[in-house]
Amino acid sequence: MRHIHSPAAQIKIPAIYMRGGTSKGVFFRRQDLPAEARQPGPVRDAILLRTLGSPDPYGKQIDGMGNASSSTSKAVILSASSRPDHDVDYLFGQVSIDQPLVDWSGNCGNLSAAVGPCAIHMGLIPAQRLPHTGVATIRIWQANIGRTIVAHVPMQNGQVQELGDFELDGVSFPAAEIALEFVDPADDGNGAAMFPTGHLVDTLEVPGVGTFSATCINAGIPTIFLNAADLGYTGCERQSDINEDPAALARLERIRACAALKMGLIRSLDDAAARQHTPKLAWVGPPRSYTASSGRRMEAAHIDLVVRALSMGKLHHAMMGTAAVAIGTAAAIPGTLVNLAAGGGERSSVVFGHPSGSLRVGAQAELVQGQWQVRKALMSRSARILMEGWVRVPAQTLHAE
Repeated sequence: MRHIHSPAAQIKIPAIYMRGGTSKGVFFRRQDLPAEARQPGPVRDAILLRTLGSPDPYGKQIDGMGNASSSTSKAVILSASSRPDHDVDYLFGQVSIDQPLVDWSGNCGNLSAAVGPCAIHMGLIPAQRLPHTGVATIRIWQANIGRTIVAHVPMQNGQVQELGDFELDGVSFPAAEIALEFVDPADDGNGAAMFPTGHLVDTLEVPGVGTFSATCINAGIPTIFLNAADLGYTGCERQSDINEDPAALARLERIRACAALKMGLIRSLDDAAARQHTPKLAWVGPPRSYTASSGRRMEAAHIDLVVRALSMGKLHHAMMGTAAVAIGTAAAIPGTLVNLAAGGGERSSVVFGHPSGSLRVGAQAELVQGQWQVRKALMSRSARILMEGWVRVPAQTLHAE
């Protein structure tokens, strides 16, 4: 049964606004959503779009909670898990800024760091599962892609410890460290191969643009890696270098679409426009010194490689968490473009430079019967509640078709 409201009325929905890693998003308990939005469909999408302030032809999301970047136009729905050996089910929606689109095709690795703390705060984890002081191990079912994430959440005096001295490049203030394990990151539950083309390096032909060497990998999130030099880049680009160049963005989107087709993620190039969140496109290069967006000097001697990546059609200000999983996984497998940029050979972790600084990510890879397998990828993030209460959306949003 649909609710009947005055066209001028607004409805209130309990929500928590959180930072996770270098992203921010609005978090909902599934049971707190209007009945019409507890299942996938146009009403759920309409509520998330209106909450974030999309679609906005001005690109600013002034009339919503979004902050006009892909890193801050995100929504999460949590519920107590119905799956064995898991604590919470986590569903992620990437909300387009200027289009009426919520992309459910992938995960957000940065907001994954906020899921455990938020689930505890929402009361989704039984109290007996939580230490009074220590580290709570929260097993998360990532529902978009059917994978397990294990979050190690620090607790103090019965509450999540949010403040600490862990520094994360791309985040202004230190906070408590949350260690994340992405279990079997290349297993999406649907039998998709880690390297869907069957090769560590492919030749990618992009009509009207050129031919490129590419590593197409499905780990953390489907990602295409190119050599920076093949694009005419160094791998040390700033956001303004790319995002203020419409011709470059169009060329990179064309490359991404052709790679998505080659990976079997879309049926035609036209489908790429409706699948903005995945796959990601990134380019890599050997270590180089550069100046991060904060003004800090990044020395080549302190990193293994440089990486730049696009998110929702724009160069990311740091690095998407799921793309970091792909970077760590590809770096652990000799012969991929990521591995070669880092110097080649076997390695269990890399430190890569991104626009805001650097990040260490690890992966455990092994060759089994001729096929590469990765048991887990590891990284540390932090998270903090920024605000909690209710979001308000026009009641007519419940009548979306």
